[in-house]
Amino acid sequence: MKPRPLTVVIADDERPARRFLSGLLKTCPGIAIVGEASSGDEAVTVIQRERPQLALLDLQMPELTGLDVVRRLSKDVLPLIAFVTAFDDHAIEAFELNAIDYLLKPVQKERLEATLHRARLRLQAAEPLEQQAAAFASARADYERSSRQKYAERLPLRQRDKVLIVPVRSIASVIADGELLHIHTATNEKYTIAHRLHTLEARLDPRRFIRLSRGTLANIEMIAQINPMPGGMYTATLTNGQELGVSRNQSRALRDTLLKF
Repeated sequence: MKPRPLTVVIADDERPARRFLSGLLKTCPGIAIVGEASSGDEAVTVIQRERPQLALLDLQMPELTGLDVVRRLSKDVLPLIAFVTAFDDHAIEAFELNAIDYLLKPVQKERLEATLHRARLRLQAAEPLEQQAAAFASARADYERSSRQKYAERLPLRQRDKVLIVPVRSIASVIADGELLHIHTATNEKYTIAHRLHTLEARLDPRRFIRLSRGTLANIEMIAQINPMPGGMYTATLTNGQELGVSRNQSRALRDTLLKF
């Protein structure tokens, strides 16, 4: 008799991330995607309705995070949870110590398969709901303690078939292009990730990075030259040779930050 498929719900506020994860899951045998959610609130609704065995939750969704989703769910509908995270290195350690799985963006197929295998083993073991809830509570406490370090010092960035750990201090600029971010370093290396600018900006120290326009961040220490433009606007030249426009709204912030003695 053919075993029943493992039922899965995906929750991520970024459409490309959901599409990518869904595509990976469809290449894994014995998986049934029973729902997707674009927010934490929607994730709660979908999980309550579909009762999946496993939920893949983005950790950093705005308003209602992956951890908040778990808090909202009652024990009788709580599935197994694997958190998906991009930047919280300390949170990764906390979840691992508490036997709660995580997937680091960009998700690798081999790592996803290991998560699915772990979920099947947990279901076969039929772990009591009270024990699951205790593990979640412990992991939540560890996460909240670890996340007190507010700003990232390094980012995991994909380059072809590798994931490189890039120091934040080496990043010269971040430029939004639709649903993608182009990250340029001081040595003109370029990385492209599917992420929202405001989410990444929240992970970066505002004393180190400044908004030049609605879609551009620059490392303050790498701004080598400011060129006035008509209308009180500027262009900024970085030490790696990039020339970036400064919007009218951000020109005042730039003057207050860099052009005052």
